[in-house]
Amino acid sequence: MEAAEMQEIYENLKDDLLRFARSIARHEQEAFDLVQDAAEKSLKQEELAALPLHKQRAWFFRVMKNRLIDDRRKDRRLSKLEGTEEEEDFPEPLFLGSRLETMELLSRLDSELSDIVFKRYWLQMTSKEIGEQLGMPAATVRYKLHFAIKKLRKQLEAEMK
Repeated sequence: MEAAEMQEIYENLKDDLLRFARSIARHEQEAFDLVQDAAEKSLKQEELAALPLHKQRAWFFRVMKNRLIDDRRKDRRLSKLEGTEEEEDFPEPLFLGSRLETMELLSRLDSELSDIVFKRYWLQMTSKEIGEQLGMPAATVRYKLHFAIKKLRKQLEAEMK
């Protein structure tokens, strides 16, 4: 694919690509790295220019998501080799306080999300164990956990303003 074609595709999609990358990355620089990596890979994809815009967007999203998964798996393997094994890639709990404060925060979530957060952070269960208990895939548990933490963060930030 010519650089001019890639530039045009990137200009059409850059806001969507950055928004998606920020939503899945740990920090801003990681998001930029994901977008850059996908842009580099797109230069090798001749058929990408012929696809409609929504399929181009989906292609970029898939490439960024796969890159992030590969990076996280690599980090996990390296941490196991170094002896600093981390069970899963979860954010730190955003709340550390008394049981009363914790229960009040969890009450802001619907019962399913509250249950997932409680099991993960207080019972130290893995997403696989939680998924088995709730009858859902581990990936769904991780997604719901991420969603719950994000929701609580927004509520806490709004209160602090």
